[in-house]
Amino acid sequence: MSRRLIAHLAHVEILTPKPEESLRFYKEVLGLEETTREGRSVYLRGWGEWHHHSLQLTEAARPGLGHIGWRTWSPEDLATAVRRVEDQGAGEGWYEDTVGHGRAYRFISPGGQTHELFWESAEYVPPPGMESPYPDRPQRYVPHGIAPRMIDHVTVMTRDPVRDAEWMRDTLGSTFTEYTLLDEDTELVVFAMSTNNEKSHDLGLILDQSDVPGRLHHFAWWVDSRDELLRAADILLNAGTPIEFGPGRHGMGEQDYLYFREPGGVRVEINTGGYRNYVPDWRTRKWVPSQGSNTFYRNVAMPDSMMEAFPPAEPAPHADEAAANPWSAASVH
Repeated sequence: MSRRLIAHLAHVEILTPKPEESLRFYKEVLGLEETTREGRSVYLRGWGEWHHHSLQLTEAARPGLGHIGWRTWSPEDLATAVRRVEDQGAGEGWYEDTVGHGRAYRFISPGGQTHELFWESAEYVPPPGMESPYPDRPQRYVPHGIAPRMIDHVTVMTRDPVRDAEWMRDTLGSTFTEYTLLDEDTELVVFAMSTNNEKSHDLGLILDQSDVPGRLHHFAWWVDSRDELLRAADILLNAGTPIEFGPGRHGMGEQDYLYFREPGGVRVEINTGGYRNYVPDWRTRKWVPSQGSNTFYRNVAMPDSMMEAFPPAEPAPHADEAAANPWSAASVH
């Protein structure tokens, strides 16, 4: 399938057991803009985003993922996508109670995550005094906190990363870009990447060895340069937020990265850089960790905490202990 139906990752709904602390962090430390509040949710966006929100922050008992929102290229593409999802038996039906966009069709991906597809979207209108002097920016750039420009990707857990990447490709027209094996001596895939545009991925898929479906690993925000990423590290440390992993560069995708946890417990990434792929007949690339799939320079061990996901869950009895941290053995300690 060559025709993509999805234009971009539009938003993610993040669940937090500490709504006030999380909201304060997203606004004051991360530097997002609040657009509205509705029920138990607050809607936020990066300064460079053209639409109503990219983050829906919702109060819940445990940290995790509510849903992932994807905007299609057109109303016709939405109709095609819905038909293909229904043909797969994954459809949940139309969801009318939306904020910031039109009616959405919800489905469950093979990994158990809830997704929604929509076309109609409310364009962001800046308040008086915040109009941008540049036609290609949605608002005036008045940075506070880390000030990411936009949401970049979301990474989820699944029992079979290849199955999920192929499902997105065959059902919705995504590109299955890359995957990495546990090591040279096995065919066990521990991470795969899928994209709907020229980026290496807007959906990451990590091997989940628990029996809990629908879990989240992290979601990521884009900044314009490595200097801004390093500035983000400084801001986090001055705010008393520990850095979990990074700064560094991934091999797969070649993005610079920085990981940390927000007060509700969910992992957040700041990233920048990476390749752009315009090849229409791209062949999925295979990696092993010793080639630098996780750490480009092959010189940093990823902490075991990076394999924790949300909501928290214990490994199943059949879990492969070697895959608990698949990149650790290939890194220099």
